[in-house]
Amino acid sequence: KQNENDGVQTIPIRVELPGHLRTLASIPGPIAVPVSSPATIGGVLDAIEAKYPMLRGTIRDHHRGPRRPYIRFFGAEQDLSFQEYDSELPSAVATGSEPLLIVGSISGG
Repeated sequence: KQNENDGVQTIPIRVELPGHLRTLASIPGPIAVPVSSPATIGGVLDAIEAKYPMLRGTIRDHHRGPRRPYIRFFGAEQDLSFQEYDSELPSAVATGSEPLLIVGSISGG
């Protein structure tokens, strides 16, 4: 989708958030956020924080820092948690075929 104001192409990225973050932001289910092409993890996080400011600092440290412990990113059956924020998303996620999953993990045993 072409943005009329600045000529930048944006694409809607589907995102599934963990239940506790959906509750915090009063989001009933999966969301879609517009991200500039090429779609990156950082672009998705920027878009989420812009649309839902109450989530700033919950997925990653404030000011675009590292992801929070126990938060993981998955897309197209790949663990994207340790990729750089400027890494492009898998094509299935970037085209909207599959969502980007942001998952709250647990530890212990």
